[in-house]
Amino acid sequence: MKIYTLHRKQNLPITKEKAWEFLSSPSNLKTITPDYMSFDIISGGDRPMYPGQIIQYIVTPIMGIKTKWVTEITHVQEGHYFVDEQRFGPYALWHHKHFIKQIEGGVEMEDIIDYKVPLGILGQIAHPLIVKPKLEEIFNYRNKKLIEIFGDFKKNE
Repeated sequence: MKIYTLHRKQNLPITKEKAWEFLSSPSNLKTITPDYMSFDIISGGDRPMYPGQIIQYIVTPIMGIKTKWVTEITHVQEGHYFVDEQRFGPYALWHHKHFIKQIEGGVEMEDIIDYKVPLGILGQIAHPLIVKPKLEEIFNYRNKKLIEIFGDFKKNE
């Protein structure tokens, strides 16, 4: 059983409070997800984040195939971090940790995603060809979108 990890850090020139307000609101996920994925929250995104929250989405990650994705917010330390875990969806395992840390001039946001692709050896073959590049593309988009919304940390140093 192969478990993969995607690790990203991004610095933004905003307060920790502003970062938390944006990232902990499920409704903002659509804003930082590529449009082609047709990301829509079906239920559970209408309240501020809390442990035990179940959020259901419909996404179209590849080839126009709509997929239902259900995640649970399993841990929340307000202003510092939260964890979402897939309960139903395209991965055999999805465990996504979001950290926010105050740094000089803004915040450092860190994402650590541990995931396992389904379909055994076929999934392992598909990982470097389809899955990993798609995840990289999604998180690159997220990075650019957050800079559009909040500004570029490098320009504000």
